[in-house]
Amino acid sequence: MKALSMIQKPAEDVASLTSPIATVFVACTCLSEFINGMPRCKHVHDVQSGRLDALTQKGSRNHGTYKHVAVFSVDGMHGSDVEKYIALRPQSAIAQLLETGYEYTDAFTSAPSDSFPGTLAQFTGASPKTTGVWYDDAYDRTFYAPFSETKKHCEGKAGAEVVYDESIDYDSTKLFSGGINPANLPQAIRNGTCQPIYPHNRVRVNTIWEIVEANGLETAYTDKHPAYDLVRGPSGKGLTVGYFPEIAAVNNTVNAVIAYDQLHVDAFLAWIDGKTPANSEVQGRGLTGTPALFGGNFQAVNVGQKLSGYQNGALTFTPALLTAFDFVDRSLGKVIAALKARGVYDDTLIVVASKHGQAPINPALLRKVDPKLVASSIGVNASQITTDDIALIWLEDQRTLATAVANLNNARTALHIQDIIYGEHLKNMDFGGDPSTDPAVPDIIIRPTLGTIYTTSKTKIAEHGGLSDDDRNVACF
Repeated sequence: MKALSMIQKPAEDVASLTSPIATVFVACTCLSEFINGMPRCKHVHDVQSGRLDALTQKGSRNHGTYKHVAVFSVDGMHGSDVEKYIALRPQSAIAQLLETGYEYTDAFTSAPSDSFPGTLAQFTGASPKTTGVWYDDAYDRTFYAPFSETKKHCEGKAGAEVVYDESIDYDSTKLFSGGINPANLPQAIRNGTCQPIYPHNRVRVNTIWEIVEANGLETAYTDKHPAYDLVRGPSGKGLTVGYFPEIAAVNNTVNAVIAYDQLHVDAFLAWIDGKTPANSEVQGRGLTGTPALFGGNFQAVNVGQKLSGYQNGALTFTPALLTAFDFVDRSLGKVIAALKARGVYDDTLIVVASKHGQAPINPALLRKVDPKLVASSIGVNASQITTDDIALIWLEDQRTLATAVANLNNARTALHIQDIIYGEHLKNMDFGGDPSTDPAVPDIIIRPTLGTIYTTSKTKIAEHGGLSDDDRNVACF
């Protein structure tokens, strides 16, 4: 089956998106239009992979303009997982959706494949080069450390780590602690004053959530941290309702995360009925009916892959991972049933598109390297090193780039390096940029060999964020 590859839209295309959700929606970083009663997808060149494949339709019907879009990320779900699952569960909700839907079997998420750029790829169509968001733990040469760390407002030399995870909550040990504590945010000088930079302030292009709100329609979104304020976009006004229970407050087991994900499912069902869950962040008057655009993510598969993964050899699901997939499928079934009960199922486009995959799928390829070895191998001072199954390096002094690269080349075997991306190579990458002119762009990106994770975790057997196909070839239907 051929399919349209996931693409990265240039900034000017993103900025020109002004139609309401009934007309245009960014899904799988492709502009899906619903024109003359027939959903179609623009055939846009995949600037990352160089592929231009045709859209394949498993089965669909002519349809008028959709009134609602429900979008779900099954974090970690690979494109290959779709066929594996429906082979095991031919009567599943996923199989039911595919009977009347489109499947994109060659869809690739962002590079790097971290959750933050992966989310923005879906909701802006832009890559990190355009959004300015490279990772949820990154660096900016013009930012300042949070007030909670320094007790200062934008004083001293600029340059600070930019972290948007549970650490910016008021209390990450609680599911709901009041959202984002502005004192924990990085700071920057904007319009002549020192200001905390919320995640949505970090995004340089608008989001589909902003477009829908700007057209007088309603939106609702849920994700794993209050930091997913990100989707509100630069205006900060993209969500009618945000619902962000903190995942760091629960145990890191498949069963515990299934219970956590149930909070998201309960929110989906409440929104379909036009209701707002307790502990939501509400804009304006809140919801008055089923939102025009709503959705969020599932974390259980992501955790199942990291802790249990796939069977050695056959690469089938382990029991724990299958349990996670079954939960997601039952949840999608509940969403379908609720849409039908509300009388809006035939007016709703359902999109399942993963923010990221997970690597390695094959457990035989797994190797772990202490991330401290990355730091010591550079041989020069770094302002920030972010590692998963990738390493992003911001140098303290950019004039030491050649020395750092030479040292890393000498450490290729120890660090299991496949590629060192820097200089002109980095500038010419479709997701890349120029660290000499853009304060957010890393100086060096290390792509390790497939299966290599820079971690000291005893339990983790997979990770995402990297550039491999296992990281990036995601479910999208």
